[in-house]
Amino acid sequence: MSNKRNPDNLFSQPQPHLVDFAFDEQVASVFPDMIRRSVPGYETVISMLGVFATRYTQPGTQIYDLGCSLGAATLALRRHIPYQDCSIVAVDNSEAMVSQCRLNMQADAAPVSVEVRCEDIQNTVITNASLVSLNFTLQFIPPEQRATLINRLYQGMVVGGVLVLSEKVVFSEPSQQALFTELHHDFKRANGYSDLEISQKRQAIENVLVPDTLQAHQARLEQAGFRTVQCWFQCFNFISLFAIK
Repeated sequence: MSNKRNPDNLFSQPQPHLVDFAFDEQVASVFPDMIRRSVPGYETVISMLGVFATRYTQPGTQIYDLGCSLGAATLALRRHIPYQDCSIVAVDNSEAMVSQCRLNMQADAAPVSVEVRCEDIQNTVITNASLVSLNFTLQFIPPEQRATLINRLYQGMVVGGVLVLSEKVVFSEPSQQALFTELHHDFKRANGYSDLEISQKRQAIENVLVPDTLQAHQARLEQAGFRTVQCWFQCFNFISLFAIK
């Protein structure tokens, strides 16, 4: 992936008429900086995808990165898949993200083939999958449609395949939610965001990103049929789970 990292200053000036957050060309141009400074533990989640790829990919199968953005997760998977007869399908519904992702894949020398698609992941056909990555993506799907998507992923996976699901979560206990929200804001401040930037970004994204509780994610995965569901990572209000078919 390109080392170029434009600084995220999209919300640094007062915006009296905020619109809902969108993964457009502006966001794509600063996305590596934005997500590094906004999501605690993001680099750990990305790097550990390589560990899951090494352990769980099976020969002759497909690997899916759903909500691939610029391809950081795709590259982490690609570089650790031990079988050259595997292939990756990377999907995102943002043309701006997909265009840059394709360039990032072309610049990478790993031998596993990658197909980058611009489409809604709810329309992506999942077949013969030994690993599926949903990296901070499900939270943007309408809540009432999430179970259907998870069920469809399960049906398209091979036995022994793994789904890695990373998400922002909420907490049912109000004081716990307030504490983790403040800790997340402290993390952003430590990474150079002003209170104005934090406030405006939160307003822009609150109608777009609708988080679930950890318990809701676990229940949905278990109801789909996954035999093992484990939360392997948490940093403040960001978690990652793996679920094995």
